[in-house]
Amino acid sequence: MPIGVVVRRAPGVTRWAKWSWKATDVLPGAGPADWTTLRTVDGVTYFHVATLDVDLHASDTEAYVHELQTRCPSLYIIMRADTARSDAPLRLVSVTASPYEAQDYADNGEDIVEKVAMPAAVRNWVEAYVARHHVEVPFVKRRRDRQRVDATQDGIGDHRINQTTDVYRAPTTHETQS
Repeated sequence: MPIGVVVRRAPGVTRWAKWSWKATDVLPGAGPADWTTLRTVDGVTYFHVATLDVDLHASDTEAYVHELQTRCPSLYIIMRADTARSDAPLRLVSVTASPYEAQDYADNGEDIVEKVAMPAAVRNWVEAYVARHHVEVPFVKRRRDRQRVDATQDGIGDHRINQTTDVYRAPTTHETQS
């Protein structure tokens, strides 16, 4: 599903940041865009940055279920600083419905991950996909096997290395000089 991303540019509140950027909305089914100005009010400008396809994968349905069960299901907007363009300081990397994928991007420390409320049309689409493809995997607690590994000693160290002496004794002066 094509999703357009709206980013707000507001004046910065410190002298170190001229602008404050935040992903605020998504536009389901939007056409192509490249930093199209939507509106400007009192120095705050809203841009339709770009439109990317959101793909759903059957292997990620657990993540979608997790997101749909939250109080406010969201889409995650992943952006990266772009120094190549002076008119567009951020580059849209991805839009995802998976909180697990968003966490992977957040962990690298270079990407900006913003959470935007999922519109009803997108939520219905994700719910229908989950209903078709999700298979609940039952939790199985692993148990240790019943073999006693502490009852006998299999040996000390690597059996391929010849141990001619007791490995627990203190080295003698003759052995330490070599």
